[in-house]
Amino acid sequence: MSQARHSITRSVAAHAILITYTLIALFPVFVIVINSFKARKAIFRSPLELPNAETFSLIGYETALKQGDFLLYFQNSLIVTVVSLALVLLFGAMAAFALAEYRFRGNLLMGLYLALGIMIPIRLGTVAILQLMVATGLVNTLTALILVYTAQGLPLAIFILSEFMRGISDDLKNAGRIDGLSEYRIFARLVLPLVRPAMATVAVFTMIPIWNDLWFPLILAPAEHTKTITLGSQVFIGQFVTNWNAVLAALSLAILPVLVLYLIFSRQLIRGITAGAVK
Repeated sequence: MSQARHSITRSVAAHAILITYTLIALFPVFVIVINSFKARKAIFRSPLELPNAETFSLIGYETALKQGDFLLYFQNSLIVTVVSLALVLLFGAMAAFALAEYRFRGNLLMGLYLALGIMIPIRLGTVAILQLMVATGLVNTLTALILVYTAQGLPLAIFILSEFMRGISDDLKNAGRIDGLSEYRIFARLVLPLVRPAMATVAVFTMIPIWNDLWFPLILAPAEHTKTITLGSQVFIGQFVTNWNAVLAALSLAILPVLVLYLIFSRQLIRGITAGAVK
C-alpha cells in the first residue's frame, strides 16, 4: 500500500515539475505573441501587459503578409522541414536497425563514426558544402537545404534509435523469422511500432533546428523564391530601423508549426525521453 502511495506521489511530483518547466519554456513565446498584437509604442512601454482597446493593433501582421511573400516563405520552410524529417526518420531508423541487429566487422567503428556527427557541427564544412552545391547546380534550390538538413539530423537519429532497438527482445524478432517474415517486414511491423516514442523524440529534436535555422538558408538558398520563413523575417530587421511589429508577427506565425508538432507528439516525446529513467 505504501509502495503504491509512494509511486502516486512520485507521479504527481513529476507531472508538477513538467508543468512548471513547460510554463517557464512557454513564457517567452507568450511574450512574443501578446506583443505581436500591440502598437509599436506599447511594445516598449508595457511589454508584459496584455493588449487592450488602446494598444491593440494588427499592423504587424498586415505588414508581414504584404511586404515580401510571407506565405511562400512559410511554404518553403514547411516543404524543407517535412521532407528532411521524413528522410531522417526513414534512413536513420534503417541504419539504426542494421547497427543494432547485425554483428559485422566494423560495427563499433561505424557507430563511432556516425556519432562524430553529433560532436562536430556541420557548419564547419560550410565552405565545402557550398562548393559542392555550386558544382552540382543546387544553389538556390530547396533540394540543397533538404540534403544538408538530412545529413545534419542523421547522426543523432541513428544514435538514439539504435539504443532503443538494442532493447527490443530478440525472441520477438526470431519468432517473426520463424513465421516467415522477411527482414524488411520485421523492421516495419515489429520494430518500428515499438520505437515509436523514440521516433517522436527524434522528430521533435530534428524539426526545431531545421525550422529555426538561418545559416544554411542564407548561404545556400538566399534567392527570393527559396527563402525560408526565418530568412524571410530578416527583411524587417534593418541596420538602423527595425519594424518590431512585423518581426514579432512573423515570429508568432513561425511558432505555430512547432507548437502543433509538440501537441501531436507530446505524449510520445515524454515517453521517449523518460524511457528507462523511472523503474
